[in-house]
Amino acid sequence: MRVHTLRVLLLEQIHPEASELLRSAGFEVTSVDRALDEHELIEAIQGVHLLGIRSKTHVTDRVLAAAPQLLGIGAFCIGTNQIDLLSATEHGVTVFNAPFSNTRSVVELVLSELIALTRRLPEKNALMHQGIWDKSAHGAHEVRGRTLGIVGYGNIGTQLSVLAENLGMRVLFYDTADRLALGNAIRCESLKQLLHDSDVVTLHVDGRPENRNIFGEAEFASMRPGSLFLNLSRGFVVDYAALREHVLAGHIAGAAVDVFPVEPKGRGDEFVSELRGLPNVLLTPHIGGSTEEAQQDIGQFVAHKFVDFVTEGSTAMSVNLPGLGLPRRGGTLRLVHLHRNVPGVLARVNGILAEHQVNVEAQLLGTSGDVGYLVTDSISGTTQAIVDQIRAMPETIRLRVIH
Repeated sequence: MRVHTLRVLLLEQIHPEASELLRSAGFEVTSVDRALDEHELIEAIQGVHLLGIRSKTHVTDRVLAAAPQLLGIGAFCIGTNQIDLLSATEHGVTVFNAPFSNTRSVVELVLSELIALTRRLPEKNALMHQGIWDKSAHGAHEVRGRTLGIVGYGNIGTQLSVLAENLGMRVLFYDTADRLALGNAIRCESLKQLLHDSDVVTLHVDGRPENRNIFGEAEFASMRPGSLFLNLSRGFVVDYAALREHVLAGHIAGAAVDVFPVEPKGRGDEFVSELRGLPNVLLTPHIGGSTEEAQQDIGQFVAHKFVDFVTEGSTAMSVNLPGLGLPRRGGTLRLVHLHRNVPGVLARVNGILAEHQVNVEAQLLGTSGDVGYLVTDSISGTTQAIVDQIRAMPETIRLRVIH
């Protein structure tokens, strides 16, 4: 399939830089400024080869089954829990995301909200808009000298750790994976220890199913009286009804929440939450990574991944396939073979090529879990008979020929 025949569908106001880059590569691009539900997506995805989404569009097994021509999905964000990755792999669809591009934007929002809550700015602002002058220092503190507890010490958590220390904060962190502590950060052996010792707790966990409801009544009860809580990770990891009760009781002095279990699909739609109207609580509409800088960088990053994947078969930094990038020499024809990871596939493919007198110029194989990804270059050419034989192998999930 040649580049100029490829159709791309971009949803949810993906930065125009992505459209421009993809069009310049010869792709036909259609953009929609909102999320689509399952039925709408099945209808819109017909004839589409590359799909770009953000966090609100869910790509289910039904969607993937209805789109046999789909080659790749780009999550123009960090998380990919809105995509059925197992089904995508089974259907031969490569998934990319942007794991680093909005890290700084999220960290800056965390720090700004942390300072605002510590100074009780939401309440001061609300009173001023009501015409009430309250120049009181009661409940307002500096962040210097206070302890920040970071749950999830990945790309965002580590950068937050460094910047928080620069503000004079003591940093604790907890992660189920073995992470290197940066600066003077101290690793906690348990979440309970972190909650007990922190003045501010902020969540930065990923969207894996195991993290659902990891923070509820017991965790809020374990936090220090008068502490602050922030969640800019995933909405489904927190019991917000429990948070509401602890804020109203005064046990939690304030909170900032950017993500919710159910979010409106588009701008202007009604937002419903039990957290509305609470004192010293900042609610933002999932804007952690929503800066011009981050969105432009994400648009460029994922669009480049699409182009490299289509033109070179590169899966570098793919979420669900082995990450391969084989440099290509001029004049070669490339076979890209996604297959089930069982013994003998490489030998069978090379046997078919040898049988047809095709000499392999370069070849690279990677495996991950149940799948293997094989890239093969040749100069002598590949006939339709060869393509048909490899495609007919029972292990084949998808075969692409790149001219």
